[in-house]
Amino acid sequence: MTAIDITQPGGPQVLQAATHATPQPGPREVLIQVHAAGVNGPDLLQRKGLYDPPAGAPDIPGLEIAGKVVALGAQVKGFALGDAVIALVQGGGYAEYAVADERTTAHLPDNLSMVEGAALPETFMTVWVNLFQRGGFKAGERVLIHGGASGIGTTATQLAKALGAAQVFTTVNGPGQQAASLALGADVAIDYSREDFVEQVLLHTEGRGVDVIVDIIAGDYVARNFKAAAMDGRIVQIGVIKGPATELDLFPMLTKRLTHIGSTLRARSADDKAAILAELQAKAWPHVRSGAVKPLIHATFPLAAASQAHALMESGRHVGKVVLNVAHKG
Repeated sequence: MTAIDITQPGGPQVLQAATHATPQPGPREVLIQVHAAGVNGPDLLQRKGLYDPPAGAPDIPGLEIAGKVVALGAQVKGFALGDAVIALVQGGGYAEYAVADERTTAHLPDNLSMVEGAALPETFMTVWVNLFQRGGFKAGERVLIHGGASGIGTTATQLAKALGAAQVFTTVNGPGQQAASLALGADVAIDYSREDFVEQVLLHTEGRGVDVIVDIIAGDYVARNFKAAAMDGRIVQIGVIKGPATELDLFPMLTKRLTHIGSTLRARSADDKAAILAELQAKAWPHVRSGAVKPLIHATFPLAAASQAHALMESGRHVGKVVLNVAHKG
């Protein structure tokens, strides 16, 4: 099969197509003929040598896929040959075939294409864990989503709105992303290139602040998040694009009774991920099937053009997901 190798740590150009043996499923795994693979922030970090795969995971990047089941492990019960599925994988998604644990595999919703389905597992599960489970978001609360034009941001905006947010704030870069975020359901889309998000949040909440903040940025955003948070607010850290917070006054955490937590998804056990996926299917899938929530696809690239997909992701010019469209001969 053809797959994408990271030839050495570096820029997008280190991604190169190569020939690999087709993997074989273990007892509780399915072999999926990949039709599409989502591109995510952790893939970029892995390419740079900053995020090693877990022990036993493939070196091939790619954490979410959509395709058809072409082989079954001996103990698999919930899937049949030919099923259209989506799957969260620990690696190996940038390939013509990939194996997935049946516990982190689900049937593709009927109203979605393979490309749209490939934008679901990693992104939707990350949002569900961080905004709803760990962040404890409840209907009637206000939420601030940094990186509102990203795959995470566009998904979090739609899910928060569909599940009863009183106000959704996003931070975006430029008028185009601002308009797109508002169209997805944000009440206030803050252009961070010319507006201060703390000022805007406090202005539109009459000084109260927001209940939950989802942050992929870090750096100086940490201290500013403390200022934008409401009393008893929760800040969920899921990325550190701007690096560490070098100076931080923790006193606002005390006076506002803030909770600042973080998490990653990749290293969790298959059983943990299965529980997340089950809750997501029960509570979010109805909104996906109704069309109220839908993966926003910015661009697709052929598998061999994975380097171009990474370059686009790093430019920050996208709104929504970047997906690799995997063609098969015959």
